[in-house]
Amino acid sequence: MKINKAVIAAAGRGTRFLPITKAYPKELLPVGDKPIIQHLVEEILNAGIEEICIVYRYGNLTIRRYFEADPDLNYYLQANGKRDRLKNFKHLEKKAQNWHFLPQPPQAPYGTGTPVLIAKDFIGDDPFVYFYGDDLILEKESGHFLRHLIKVFEQHQAAAVFGAQAVPWAEIERYGSVRYCQQSKIPNQIETVEEGFGKDKAPSNFVQFGRFVVSPKVFAFLETQPLSKTNELFFTDTMKAMAQENIVIAEPLKEGQWLTTGDPQRWLETNQEFAKK
Repeated sequence: MKINKAVIAAAGRGTRFLPITKAYPKELLPVGDKPIIQHLVEEILNAGIEEICIVYRYGNLTIRRYFEADPDLNYYLQANGKRDRLKNFKHLEKKAQNWHFLPQPPQAPYGTGTPVLIAKDFIGDDPFVYFYGDDLILEKESGHFLRHLIKVFEQHQAAAVFGAQAVPWAEIERYGSVRYCQQSKIPNQIETVEEGFGKDKAPSNFVQFGRFVVSPKVFAFLETQPLSKTNELFFTDTMKAMAQENIVIAEPLKEGQWLTTGDPQRWLETNQEFAKK
């Protein structure tokens, strides 16, 4: 079955970027001359996926409005010979008319697992792609790694496949660290993924990042998953639970670089890397 659905989590409050995120969501912060979320949707489209669902923070329609046509702006750019600027976003306006924009209710638990539950009706019984709204991949051809993840998912009939990258041991506590199966015949199958451990307890310095290809089996785990100590619903915990009973693969990113924009320092570093490109 061809995977043709993608969900993007864009419902966070972006508190690390206050006060600017009081005005608009973190996903609209620029990386180069495009907002973060445009990089994400272009990666999805370049991988051949057309059905996109963006889960946004309740009451904030800014992301939805960004993808809507602006006739006055379009006319101004055309009339003043600035068509080169128009092409940066014009190609998305028509496609976005068929996308789904779903608000995350304020009473829903915070965390990376909740947007998937919000999008359950959109997903249905189909496998789908899931993106965190602050993770970018710098690669020669946008969408290349995502197509590879889909191929691995289909080849091994996995319950989930996600991207992984090695990080310095000094940073391991920030991320979900994976333990690979030593005896499995399936390349890069994991036993577990653990979050919040330092280098003395983390199973490896390979960490999960926000590129997932997921079976609808995920709902059986998400819907019964207890909240964390901070009352959040973490997708890392979902992957950990699924790996106990199913094939879950952490596929290393070999061609390209994962870059997070989760805090101001790393957002600035990501801009620098994109500027070099």
